Amino acid sequence: MFTGIVEDLGTVLELAPSDDAARLIVQTGIGVDGVPIGGSIAVNGCCLTVVERGTDWFVADVMAETLAKTSLGDAEAGTRVNIERAVRAGDRLDGHIVQGHVDGTGRLVGRQPSTHWEVITIEVPRPLLRYLAPKGSVAVDGVSLTVVEVDDQEATLTISLIPETLGRTTLGIRAPGERVNLEVDVIAKYVERMLVIDRG
Repeated sequence: MFTGIVEDLGTVLELAPSDDAARLIVQTGIGVDGVPIGGSIAVNGCCLTVVERGTDWFVADVMAETLAKTSLGDAEAGTRVNIERAVRAGDRLDGHIVQGHVDGTGRLVGRQPSTHWEVITIEVPRPLLRYLAPKGSVAVDGVSLTVVEVDDQEATLTISLIPETLGRTTLGIRAPGERVNLEVDVIAKYVERMLVIDRG
């Protein structure tokens, strides 16, 4: 489990494809030597398993399904990625519950800079709109964010980004047209599931 509080902007060193998967090598400034082999780490919001590591790099195997359904399929050497180690019992939960299970990809369609913040607009797959609500939580490329507005007709959501988020995550460098990973609030999915069962 993760919290959506990005710890580092890592850099993809290599994404080497094979028949049905790829080997991802990422350089990072956080202490991945403390992450056990077989431990979890989030890369742009995707929960991956560490299979090799050094003091400032790690390797993860990425399945074809993940490459096809997340923005990791667009990665190449030099791509910057958000890194977060799995939360430990007793850690502060400063963001929200993020599983690292991407629900779909959106597309950045607008950036509106202001003096002290920036508003971004993301096109969202319509099946995910029902899980989004103003002032609710959403993870975008693994970043825990608060939804400002949801436009059901245009199938978009808007988010305000403070300088800290712009400077410490990939959301500060994403360009319009690029794909971003979306994970909706897991609580909303459980509520929907319970309502479906109750209605028989």
